[in-house]
Amino acid sequence: MGARLRVVLDQLVHVVDPDQAAASRDLAAGLVQTAPPNCAVDAIVPSGADVDLRGIGEVRTLAVGRRELAASWQLGIAPGVGGGLIHAPTLLAPLVRHDRVHDNDQTTVTLWDLRAWEAPSQLARGAVAWHRGMLRRAVKHADAVVVPSHSMAQRLSGLVKLGDRIRVIAGAPPQGLVLPADATSRRDALGLPSEYIVLSGPQDTLAAGFRGAVAAGLDAVVIGAAEGAEPRIAEIAAAAGLPERRAHIRGTLEVSDRAAVLAGARVFVSTDAVTGWPWRAVEAMSLGVPVVAVESGCHHDVLADGGAVVAEEALPDAIEEAAGAGRERLRVLAADRSRAFSWASAAERVWSLHADL
Repeated sequence: MGARLRVVLDQLVHVVDPDQAAASRDLAAGLVQTAPPNCAVDAIVPSGADVDLRGIGEVRTLAVGRRELAASWQLGIAPGVGGGLIHAPTLLAPLVRHDRVHDNDQTTVTLWDLRAWEAPSQLARGAVAWHRGMLRRAVKHADAVVVPSHSMAQRLSGLVKLGDRIRVIAGAPPQGLVLPADATSRRDALGLPSEYIVLSGPQDTLAAGFRGAVAAGLDAVVIGAAEGAEPRIAEIAAAAGLPERRAHIRGTLEVSDRAAVLAGARVFVSTDAVTGWPWRAVEAMSLGVPVVAVESGCHHDVLADGGAVVAEEALPDAIEEAAGAGRERLRVLAADRSRAFSWASAAERVWSLHADL
């Protein structure tokens, strides 16, 4: 009899993090696609969730919703979950004592970034406490902790004692991230100019990106801005020399709008140096958009030669170059590097991980 891998899909109803929710679904689909012979993929979901993924076998629906699940699992209370091979595509997992040797029970979790440790001010206090508490449980009970890059693995090993339980499995762009046929109409509906750069990062890191827009003579579009942050970001742009009318600040965009905005950019700029998976930068590469990113270990690991990774003070010059003479070269490099990432490849590595354990 083959193995049954049980995947935690906690955000089918209550989405806490849209990137991680999409990644969980895409990985689950990849696990079904790449399942070894006689192996199956099951799901563990909160109350009220409807699993509409083709190929998923048994679905264990728990008695509580996602919010209550997050609270109880943080305390190590996980009734009704059962054992077997459990893979959590996020940090939310039933991390309790189990016997991997005699009962063949395994629990693995995924940590996408270290924001709760490196930049806690960017998160709500409760979110910081939850992430730190769940990692402490992972140190005690997880058979492996998956991270998306080698630099993050190294950084994590300096924070907690996990030894050889840290495994590296990269993410990928969302399955639905393709240039929509109505991309121009979508950009018009969002009120965007014809020529612009896209910035992504915490608001207190955006100034160098705005200076790059000034140097390149382009407008700047900020995506992923927190609700209510528009006035402060506009002030940052103005202080950097970019008039408010040329700073277009947008919040979280659904995947088709995001693809339209990214694909229309002269350059994508990531100003976020926190250790973690660079979601937007990988998306930009997959659409063949030149990428400039601030210096960080994860940007070096993930972008490699697919983008320009520079110190913060060098961002304006790098943006000007990427929007002008270096644009075509960076477009080719970005598209080529993006081929290194797919959810099918990630899924194959997850299967290998559980086989190794």
